[in-house]
Amino acid sequence: MTDDSPQTTVNTIMLRPDGPLIARGKIEVQDADGHLLARGDDIALCRCGASKNKPFCDGSHKESGFQDHGQFSDERAEEMVGEGPLVIQCRENAMLLAKGPMQIVSRDGQSSTTRNKAALCRCGHSTNKPFCDAKHKQSGFKSG
Repeated sequence: MTDDSPQTTVNTIMLRPDGPLIARGKIEVQDADGHLLARGDDIALCRCGASKNKPFCDGSHKESGFQDHGQFSDERAEEMVGEGPLVIQCRENAMLLAKGPMQIVSRDGQSSTTRNKAALCRCGHSTNKPFCDAKHKQSGFKSG
């Protein structure tokens, strides 16, 4: 007997310790104006602020000295709604704004939350990683 039920994909954003955000599932990455930059099921996004290929990871976190163990807590967790794509918009000189059902998880699985919307740090300076706390304004982060 075969299972013909549709496969559901849970969109996940996994935090690599001292490295990028790994977005998996039905992922769309857009620029600040909503133009499609990438669509795929496995996309590495910079969270150190040093990539020369922003918003994508180019390995610059290794040379920049970026450090973040990937553990976090989330006071805004919510039940995921729907099964649609996860759209990640790159705000100019600011955060990544993720919209759609998602699970955010540390690589070791010790930290996990579910959301339908999240502002994620990509400057490397937030004291609430992986979430944005507007430190990009103080750090002078430039997205391009």
